[in-house]
Amino acid sequence: MRLLVAAGGTGGHLYPAIAVAERFRDIAKGAEVIFVGAERGLESSIVPAAGFPLELVRAAPLRGGSLLSKLRGVEGLFFGLFDSVRLLRRFDPQIVMGVGAYVSGTLVLAAALKGIPTLILEPNAEPGLANRWLAPFVDEAACAWEETTRYFGKKGFVTGNPVRREIVEVGPLGPQTSQRMRVLIFGGSQGSAALNRAVAGSLSLLFPELHRLDWVHQTGPRDFASVSETYARHSVRAQVVSYIDKMHEAYEAADLVIARAGATTCAELACAGRGALLLPLPLAGGHQERNAEMMANAGAARYLRESDLTPQNLTREILALLNAPEERARMAASARALARPDAAENVARRLLRLMGLSGEEVAT
Repeated sequence: MRLLVAAGGTGGHLYPAIAVAERFRDIAKGAEVIFVGAERGLESSIVPAAGFPLELVRAAPLRGGSLLSKLRGVEGLFFGLFDSVRLLRRFDPQIVMGVGAYVSGTLVLAAALKGIPTLILEPNAEPGLANRWLAPFVDEAACAWEETTRYFGKKGFVTGNPVRREIVEVGPLGPQTSQRMRVLIFGGSQGSAALNRAVAGSLSLLFPELHRLDWVHQTGPRDFASVSETYARHSVRAQVVSYIDKMHEAYEAADLVIARAGATTCAELACAGRGALLLPLPLAGGHQERNAEMMANAGAARYLRESDLTPQNLTREILALLNAPEERARMAASARALARPDAAENVARRLLRLMGLSGEEVAT
């Protein structure tokens, strides 16, 4: 039994795919799961570390950039389809799953045209370009949000966004007071320059209250040195890191999270039961802004748009939440109410069903 998983580029695509792959392998004892990605993505390090083999295809994004970049994207599409067809012949999978991004597009399309059962996972409230294009070709689409199913018609169903097992197991938020607040800051797997600048600029404005704030700040590799120096210059004791390997421990220790509004981040916040101040990245299609709106509407978060992301506005929000422990507790409870800890299980079982099997049949 063999499953090919097309996912890459960012942690937002990779971690849900890994969560499903782990659960699929748990249920289907002896099943082989192979990931397919591109050379430039994070998959080259994250996937092997998770214990899965990785195959590479040539691919490039079609959206954005210069005319030359778009032409390279079209070229990458043809190369990607060629590589995908070759991989399908080589591994002969019983099913293929894609998790968005351009890497997913070529492999899932090639599999669908070949008659292999296909499923796509859409973690965002607004589907990405690749998954919209694939909608007419795939057999099923697992969606994180109910409203997203409308893009896929009868093929769409709600599972939630799969989250790593250790984050599902994060304990509830502890008692909150106005004396101190532990803040976890991160801007995705590569960090966020805009978020880093805003936080750095807020330190002088927060000076009278800095003794009440504990900071863990994941900067990404590019801004690590400059952000570290800024905290030191303000005599702020902070744990500054370029990347966080054990996110479950970081969530466990946090009273408030300040982060972008990627789909995986929102799902992790829900499963960990942590309130957040979200700063959505203004991507084409507005995926993150829609994610942030839905979290805020549920009472699980507050958010600032990129155009409003200034040190002054960020300081105002931090102070408001520092002095409102009861609101932090309410946000955490609202976040936990959104959690779908069985999302990976549900997607894994839908994959088995598409193969004409059930978990019970595989287990025996």
